[in-house]
Amino acid sequence: MIPKTAIEKEIVSLSETLAPVAQKMQGWAEKNIFLKWGVLSRGKFHCLDCAHSWKPDAMKESCQRYINCSSCNGKLKMHQYNQAHLKEIEYFAVLDVCGGFQVVRIICSHKDMKKNCMPAYFHKEVMQHWINEKGEVRTLSLGTNVFSQAYDSWKYYSPLEIRPKTFEISPKYRINPYKVYPSPKAISVLKRNGFKGSFYGIAPQVLFTALLKDSYAETLIKTGQTDFLYHYLVSHSQRIRENWQAVKTCIRNNCKVKDFGLWEDYISLLRWFKKDLNNPIMVCPENLEEVHDRLVEKKRLIQRRQHIKELRQEIQQAQIGYEEQKKQFFGLEFTRENLSICVMESVHDFLEQGDMLRHCVFANEYYKKRNSLILSAKFENKPVETIEVALPSLEILQCRGDKNKVSPHHKQILKLLHQNLYQIKKRMKNKKEQRAEN
Repeated sequence: MIPKTAIEKEIVSLSETLAPVAQKMQGWAEKNIFLKWGVLSRGKFHCLDCAHSWKPDAMKESCQRYINCSSCNGKLKMHQYNQAHLKEIEYFAVLDVCGGFQVVRIICSHKDMKKNCMPAYFHKEVMQHWINEKGEVRTLSLGTNVFSQAYDSWKYYSPLEIRPKTFEISPKYRINPYKVYPSPKAISVLKRNGFKGSFYGIAPQVLFTALLKDSYAETLIKTGQTDFLYHYLVSHSQRIRENWQAVKTCIRNNCKVKDFGLWEDYISLLRWFKKDLNNPIMVCPENLEEVHDRLVEKKRLIQRRQHIKELRQEIQQAQIGYEEQKKQFFGLEFTRENLSICVMESVHDFLEQGDMLRHCVFANEYYKKRNSLILSAKFENKPVETIEVALPSLEILQCRGDKNKVSPHHKQILKLLHQNLYQIKKRMKNKKEQRAEN
């Protein structure tokens, strides 16, 4: 992209004055940002860092994930395959100050390894992030291969070019270097806003822009709430802003949150119940999962009651139709000792039965079935099963308890029902006779 505005032209001009990445920095990266690898080939260990090879002392050594090189004493991670060539790519960053800008220079480093050979290294500066004191950032970067599946497939022969402002939402912009070169240079405003040299696992350009223009990030780093800061900047969680009152309560009481997703859901529940977010007992519970689940259940019950109110008019209308169809069976009840079976006489009974036994007798509107009679089996006046009897065949279609499973009283229920099916048949016969008389 050709620089067009004054700020773009200034950044491109200043970029040309930066010194190349020093040999000293490259040497530091070669020692600090790469893993040390080893392979087992033809009965020998090969160190891909110093080209040394040796025979294992025992067979069990060949099964270890890490082993120490007997020459350079490096801790080698054993590669799981007998691979003659191995390549590793990592990023490191160099922090600089130029023309009043904070500059984050991102260097892509390659390490090519082959057994019995010393590793070869290649370093190339692929991006520069220029950040002013207001937190505004513009980026220069190499071009990328648009046909590659990797978002960071760099064209190393291309020059550093200014990128548009929208580049800030690109995944390439958020590349987080494995390490930052020691003794970083930082503009004074960053130090004033809380930067002390640590990045807490956050990409330097993301951290710096946040500290310079976001008061929430500045407060979090100054109060030592770096876990909140990481969650805020890396997870893109805007709920930190919504829950800022609760966050301040955590800051005042030095509360550490382990599961941020669960905690944010919990705070949303507290707001729904209009609880005091300044109360540390509420905001920082000892058992977060337990109190979260308790509030979820409480909210579910309240919403269920509200839903029932909304359904009341619908239930009243359904009750009229249900009575027209099944009124001749109302009052029918069979009992034996502590067991009883009775016809369900209201649509509201279907709702309660469905909630208590956790099945779909209400949700699937069984009260609208013209050719079925629904009965409730109770033991000691507590519903244990719901029964569906086909009309007019009197076939027992279903007899289900909690979660559609049978209850311990299933056999006694079926026996009592079979003994009294004639009463249902009698009610049906009486209805037919009444219709004939009319």
